[in-house]
Amino acid sequence: MKTRFLRSAPVAVALAFALVMIPNALGQCLLSKKVVKPASWSSSHLAGQRLVRSAFLKPNDDDDDPSIVGMWHVVFTAQTLNGASVNMVIDDAIAVWHKDGTEIMNSSRPAQDGNFCLGVWAKTGKSKYHLNHIPWAGNDPANAPYGIGNPQAGVQLIEHVTLSPDGNSYSGMFTLTAYDSNKQPSVTFTGVLTAKRITTNTPITELF
Repeated sequence: MKTRFLRSAPVAVALAFALVMIPNALGQCLLSKKVVKPASWSSSHLAGQRLVRSAFLKPNDDDDDPSIVGMWHVVFTAQTLNGASVNMVIDDAIAVWHKDGTEIMNSSRPAQDGNFCLGVWAKTGKSKYHLNHIPWAGNDPANAPYGIGNPQAGVQLIEHVTLSPDGNSYSGMFTLTAYDSNKQPSVTFTGVLTAKRITTNTPITELF
């Protein structure tokens, strides 16, 4: 019994440390079968505005393929923590991929901890994408002067995902690494993620 506890203790300690150290790493939807590509506003000679398909605007997508641009419900399931096997959802988030190659995510972490973070993406192949997502240095409001919070080290989230043929979902692998104040990795998660597109017809009950 004692030996079993000693073997499992490092994993438990690492998990507890990870939940404390990652300030805004991650948080906690459906399109019709006929793909509807996201739209955006554009002006023409300042004479007025018109609604145009973002398929004509996205720089990193092929016009003939479904676009990853849009709003998504994303679930991250960790499979390893500092090399040890785990199986747990570490975030259930809302992400928006923009046509200009940037991305923003609303994590399910508490808002007071900072639950918005930013990323950049590029298309790496047919329906395949690479995302470099950086939850910037967060603030710990506990026992901090003026309530501003003490600076914390940052986190980097790398995603490699594949968009489904109908453009309604994507899935792939992720690596999340938290760094200490000396720029050294302190906590690393690896795992899988799945996402479903959110549209104007998506009820919030689909996200629970």
